[in-house]
Amino acid sequence: MSVIQRVAVLGLGTMGAGIAQLAAMSGHRVTVLEASQDRIDAGLAALTAFLDGGVTRGKLTESQRDETLSRIRSVTDVAELAGSDLVIEAVTERAEVKRELLTGVANVVAEDALIVTNTSALSVTDLASAVPHPERFAGLHFFNPAPLMKVVEVVRALQTDEAVVERLVTFVDALGKKPVVVKDRPGFLVNYLLMPYLNDAITEYDGDLANAEDIDTAMRLGLGYKLGPLELLDLIGLDVHNHATHSAYEATLDPRFAPPPLLRQMVAAGYHGNKNGHGFRTAQKEA
Repeated sequence: MSVIQRVAVLGLGTMGAGIAQLAAMSGHRVTVLEASQDRIDAGLAALTAFLDGGVTRGKLTESQRDETLSRIRSVTDVAELAGSDLVIEAVTERAEVKRELLTGVANVVAEDALIVTNTSALSVTDLASAVPHPERFAGLHFFNPAPLMKVVEVVRALQTDEAVVERLVTFVDALGKKPVVVKDRPGFLVNYLLMPYLNDAITEYDGDLANAEDIDTAMRLGLGYKLGPLELLDLIGLDVHNHATHSAYEATLDPRFAPPPLLRQMVAAGYHGNKNGHGFRTAQKEA
């Protein structure tokens, strides 16, 4: 199996920037693709600020920060991705956008280049069907923030060749992360277990089982979780969780995944959690 050296990242939002940073810090040459220079500038500014924070906290040296940034180049033309060994898609969670972009990239890179998606809610098997030679397609589900979170789900689509899974496991190991190989199903492993738990917390809060602070305190201290469920929802984004659970429910018709009425109401009201200061535990708004 050839070693993955040149990595392309599609999208320089929160997840894309984190994945690009992680790959560059591990010694890979990274090319990031965005739709415009403005989006590149914003993404690189956020990435640089994250690295600067690491220097301030003593986690990185200035030399390590500079070396990481030197390994990342940014482009707006998909043709610049030719020669990539691995392409990681991390754009918006809209299937039609991902399919169009992935098809364009597949026509540029070599037939044996690996192509993966970082989706957390969409079917990897469905996305693979849009790519020539779908046996080289899989999921690599990083968690936010990608440079800090220790686990990466390697998602095997129905079409994925076993040798591709092995190469991706090796790649994740090289990043210093723990690979977990999972089947392609809604939520994969972590979110498949997490979504019903978060939905139950919303339902019990809405039913006045306890107030938001006490629910979080009980779960943190009683089970040793770093965050309570309502704190975690605010961090994830209520809109993001609503989209993920809705997608999982549509795919399975399993009532455990159905977005609770209060969640739908809050998202409709524009309450998205920490990102806009309106959620379950934020100072501005407690539902």
